Amino acid sequence: MDADESPFHPAPTPPRRGLWVLVGLALAIAAAVWLFGREEIEQIRDSWRAETPHEEYLKALHDAGLAGTALTQAWIREAAAAVESPRAVELPFQEETFIAADAPEAVGYRFAVTRGQRIHLALEIDADEAPRVFLDLFRVPEDPADPLRPVTEFERGTEGVLSYEPTRSGEYVVRLQPELLREGRFRLTLEATPALAFPVEGRDSRAILSFFGADRDAGRRVHHGVDIFAPRGTPVLASAAGRVGRVEVTNLGGKVVWLRDHRGRNLYYAHLDSQYVRSGAEVEEGDTLGFVGNTGNARTTPPHLHYGIYIRGEGPVDPYPFLVEPRGRLVALDADLERLGTWGRAMNDGMRLRATPGVSGAVLQELDRHTAVRIVGAAGSWYRVRLPDGASGYLSARLVDDLSAPVSETVPATALEALSRPEASAPVVQRVAAGAALPVLGRFEDYLFVREPAGRTAWIRADDLG
Repeated sequence: MDADESPFHPAPTPPRRGLWVLVGLALAIAAAVWLFGREEIEQIRDSWRAETPHEEYLKALHDAGLAGTALTQAWIREAAAAVESPRAVELPFQEETFIAADAPEAVGYRFAVTRGQRIHLALEIDADEAPRVFLDLFRVPEDPADPLRPVTEFERGTEGVLSYEPTRSGEYVVRLQPELLREGRFRLTLEATPALAFPVEGRDSRAILSFFGADRDAGRRVHHGVDIFAPRGTPVLASAAGRVGRVEVTNLGGKVVWLRDHRGRNLYYAHLDSQYVRSGAEVEEGDTLGFVGNTGNARTTPPHLHYGIYIRGEGPVDPYPFLVEPRGRLVALDADLERLGTWGRAMNDGMRLRATPGVSGAVLQELDRHTAVRIVGAAGSWYRVRLPDGASGYLSARLVDDLSAPVSETVPATALEALSRPEASAPVVQRVAAGAALPVLGRFEDYLFVREPAGRTAWIRADDLG
């Protein structure tokens, strides 16, 4: 990693002092490796990280004297809630969200990633004037008592895609939040791909027929790689950009090539029919290194590539997770996206509000018929909705009715107050005169959602109707 890419930027020091600082840090890391585990190492690294753009923005609000305003406080609460109570999803996942300028919101998603996969986060913005959007990724620590840890070492791809390769399996949370007083529709796509490109041209993981850890020589040793079978002469490719190390011939591997990628992994290619590169060569992902064969101790087996991964401090690791395409497919957005940001209502009694989009999602609660809901997101054929009390979840889009036609009409016998929310302490929208006809659009608990005489929507207590 180049110095200007490091998340840790120490204050300038004289050259000699700077050298001792680096030596001290190296010794601290070495001691931590010996004394502790990977979690402790990552905590040490986290303590050196720079502020995230989200944190810098919040600091700017504070410096401007805006941190104590009601709107900023709501923005801060939403940011915290998005990471403390994210929605559990499985990759790949895509959702489009509408966020209004007058209602600060943040959305969070929690998902699992296996070591050997690379996470990709893509954001599309549909707004009259594109707002600044904060897209933050957090690592979930092993100890639930520890705070989530921001990830800052993204790789930036084309069209605004951010990528990150975890060093171990675990769970992560991504949070999306636009700046204050800006609104729009935001489509977030989360995907995982193999961290390394497949090393044999025209083949995929189905060509792996011998796996890591299998017995060799009647149990005297184990297989430290995977065997990928293909016809003799099939090109063998660089799985990642890097520098070619040794190009040699050995008794076990026959004609072999070692490639050290830019993440420090040593990739081992063995049993080649011939080699195509020289030691010290810089290669890009997909460049040809050699050709499939069965040299070395593979002379009695069909042509194949033995492919291994070696990581300093660990030795050989299983290459399979680095090469296999994750299961699952991205579900198309079939719900009507024009309804995002509008009100709807439950079409039937007993409609199940679910934690995730799909019939397998955990049921959060059952809704009464005509319960009013705000449509704030869409994933597949499901809407993410927010109830008037702030609870949220997913409903099947085909069962969320629009409010174009009222379900009934009510006429209050006495004057009453129409409220902005279905709660007694809510601000009054309008005083409604006795005898005024009020179309009923929906309901929530003891309140009716109506269109008051001036054409605005509001809430009235059913008990106030007389």
